[in-house]
Amino acid sequence: MRIFLLGFMGSGKSYWGHRWSLQYDIPYYDLDLEIENETQLSITEIFESKGEDYFRRAEADALRKMGLITNGVIACGGGTPCFHENMNWINAHGESIFLDAAPAFLLENIKKEKGRRPLIDVENENELLFFIEKKLKERMPFYTKAKHRLQAKEITVTSLDNIIN
Repeated sequence: MRIFLLGFMGSGKSYWGHRWSLQYDIPYYDLDLEIENETQLSITEIFESKGEDYFRRAEADALRKMGLITNGVIACGGGTPCFHENMNWINAHGESIFLDAAPAFLLENIKKEKGRRPLIDVENENELLFFIEKKLKERMPFYTKAKHRLQAKEITVTSLDNIIN
């Protein structure tokens, strides 16, 4: 079974992907790490040197390669569902789970990892919150196409029980 974790940056896709991988004894994949391995560049380097369009094409290619695995939890990038018909592909090839989180929750998590987030280039916390709210609104039509929706604040290590059993 392929499980695709979707949601805005800071919603817990990587965090829970790792934990669920251990809990349910299934492999874990991080789409961003797959892209970095393929391109031999960090996500930040890709954005800086090649641009977002290049990144989104590489992301779509890496996502399609996940179709080759038969079992795994795949943490997708925050924007993955929004480009290149990725959301339709995800739903056709596995169980999609939207980790839904409020902007304030996302802000707190993003602030902890600001240096590692290529789209976060804002110093002012209010500007960052505005950015999150704006991007979340743009992406919500894609996220809500997921087959399942979990509230990020309520997720536990056994939250997948009803989805995979």
